[in-house]
Amino acid sequence: MTGRTGEPVDSGRNYIYWTALGLLIALALVALFSFRAAASTREAQDKADQLIAAIEEAGGQPPSQEQVVRVLGDDGGAVCDDPASGLRRAILHGQLTNGAAGPGARPVIADNRAVRGQLLVVEIYCPDELEDVRTWVEDLKLDDVAED
Repeated sequence: MTGRTGEPVDSGRNYIYWTALGLLIALALVALFSFRAAASTREAQDKADQLIAAIEEAGGQPPSQEQVVRVLGDDGGAVCDDPASGLRRAILHGQLTNGAAGPGARPVIADNRAVRGQLLVVEIYCPDELEDVRTWVEDLKLDDVAED
């Protein structure tokens, strides 16, 4: 079938074929990423179970597995993003204060448990950073000051 100019008329089937091919490729990509996410979730659950067991062994009250997986994932999340950096130390030092705001804020001798959880997370999720974190945690003035 030809049009007025003598060229063949496009019946529109080419668009259907290209659209179907595009959808097939998109679905294949979604399936591939879903498979990787499932493997990542399995690893995250295993690490979360490890952390929960370590917290219970230390005598703490652990969060649920779902909470740990959501916050730390399979790579430790923000905790393992350069945990020995100056910013991370400053945040921890800011948390080890008397609770006042502004000029009334003073450092305190905090309980040992204040950093024990962070050390457990680093030990399980990013063990290669553990020695760096331990070196600056050892410089903190910590003691058994909280009651059980």
